[in-house]
Amino acid sequence: MMNIGNVEKVYVKDKNEWLEQRKHGIGGSDAGAICGLNPYTSAMKVYLDKTTDGIDEYDNEAMRQGRDLEEYVAQRFSEETGKKVRRTSFMYLNKDYPFMFANVDRIIAGENAGLECKTASAYSASQWENGNVPAHYIIQCNHYMAVTGADRWYLAVVILGKAFRYVCIERDEKVIADLISIEERFWKNNVLQCIPPDPDGSDASEQYLKTMYNKTTAGKELILSGYDQDLKRHDELEGLINKLEKEKKTIEEKIKISMDDAETAYADKYVISWKQYDQERLDTKKLKTEQPDVYDNYLKKISTRRFTIKVA
Repeated sequence: MMNIGNVEKVYVKDKNEWLEQRKHGIGGSDAGAICGLNPYTSAMKVYLDKTTDGIDEYDNEAMRQGRDLEEYVAQRFSEETGKKVRRTSFMYLNKDYPFMFANVDRIIAGENAGLECKTASAYSASQWENGNVPAHYIIQCNHYMAVTGADRWYLAVVILGKAFRYVCIERDEKVIADLISIEERFWKNNVLQCIPPDPDGSDASEQYLKTMYNKTTAGKELILSGYDQDLKRHDELEGLINKLEKEKKTIEEKIKISMDDAETAYADKYVISWKQYDQERLDTKKLKTEQPDVYDNYLKKISTRRFTIKVA
């Protein structure tokens, strides 16, 4: 049974209420992004989610399979360990750290512990070899321990078509203290103050810049100071990217020659697809020439800002 002395349990009746409640604090799946350790999302994405009115209901097949297979993962864990687990319909809120909440997959019966259930693609199996665990999942489990006061958190994963694995993450007070500090700083300095985190190169960061800085003042110029090293590094990266892109294309071209007219090829751990797709596109040049009135009627003006850097 978990030690929930400093925790408030809030019953969440449906998905919409859960989506609304999670905007008022930091959850386990947010923690890795805030720490810069989640390769699939970012601190900026979390910031926008918490500071905008809209409810993000993004979903995909991988997320759907993860939900559907959660019970199976929990059952496998019980079979492997002999430990009994149970569901919980509550959202846990920490009284000492009200900006933190936890939606946990399972509670371990008879232990001050919980269980996080994951599914993983066979292509990511190497991330779980030799007891390794993706860093953002470790952070997620530590977040749950911080909120609930648990002594340990188990993490179980089914690698689709490959294997089942589980690990036990013991409570580490230093890690938890550092995590609480990072999350508190993000919540108070960024979310509550409506100050976005530093740009991080993510899609969310790019979209934020496009939304906030979508217009220019004609003829306005300014002198930038303090960016010489950044601009020099940008120039170096541009050359490196071009070199890597050429190397990547060379590999792809070699494979295409070997595939000839085959749609699919297999090589050790990889599946390569090179299929034919037919598309129909409007010939705007012909339309403008033959029916200019129709073309002008459906012409839509879109304003964008083009960003370029060149040596003066």
